Amino acid sequence: MFNYLPEITLVVMIYMTLVFLLAMVLKDNSIVDIFWGLGFIVLTAYSLWKADDIDIKKIIVSTLVLIWGLRLAAHIFLRNRGRGEDFRYANWRRTWKYFVLRSFFQVFMLQGFFMLMIALPVLHINHGTPVDSGMIDVAGLLIFLAGFLFEVIGDAQLAAFRKDSANTGKIITTGLWKYTRHPNYFGEALLWWGIWLMAVPVVDGIFTVISPITITLLLRYVSGVPMLETKYEGRADWEDYKRRTPVFLPFRFK
Repeated sequence: MFNYLPEITLVVMIYMTLVFLLAMVLKDNSIVDIFWGLGFIVLTAYSLWKADDIDIKKIIVSTLVLIWGLRLAAHIFLRNRGRGEDFRYANWRRTWKYFVLRSFFQVFMLQGFFMLMIALPVLHINHGTPVDSGMIDVAGLLIFLAGFLFEVIGDAQLAAFRKDSANTGKIITTGLWKYTRHPNYFGEALLWWGIWLMAVPVVDGIFTVISPITITLLLRYVSGVPMLETKYEGRADWEDYKRRTPVFLPFRFK
């Protein structure tokens, strides 16, 4: 069913090992966030290159991943430029025993594993037999676009908010941030649900649902929301914002 996985797993391991070596040279593990989106492009390009037949659906899905991955990598690079290592990774650098070994497995190989799981619908589409596009593909595309816009607009609104010196020390509560405390994370999860929907018509494609489930759980309960919100716990303005605004899904007011 997923006979392409061993070869793709090797590609992921080689890619993440190279990123790890670069991080060791730069003494900055947070570069893995920049190479996260680029990694999906590598896997998508490789799977498209190995595909027996290429149809319009494979081209469209691969193009969506290319646009998403490049946008995300560029955004994180520009956001972090000149700031040094992200506080999460810097904290691990200070506290981890056997830092290099743990970094390799708990940061780079672990992210490589999740990258593989999340990319499954794209890999399955590109390795599968071409299928006719239908309304389910249109629905998947629309869901992807909705999620992509949420992510892009949310990131742009946050960047503009931070550039205004009058907002120093404040929490953004306007724009999409009025409806969810993490519109960019919600958007990223949503777009992968859209890609999964486009994989459903492919034989056994429905089983790639592990992809959107994985990214949704990661962002909501592991590496996204919890790690970021810990920074603001206890602040009066943050607690008020939490009472008024849903944590993840928008338009569900308490």
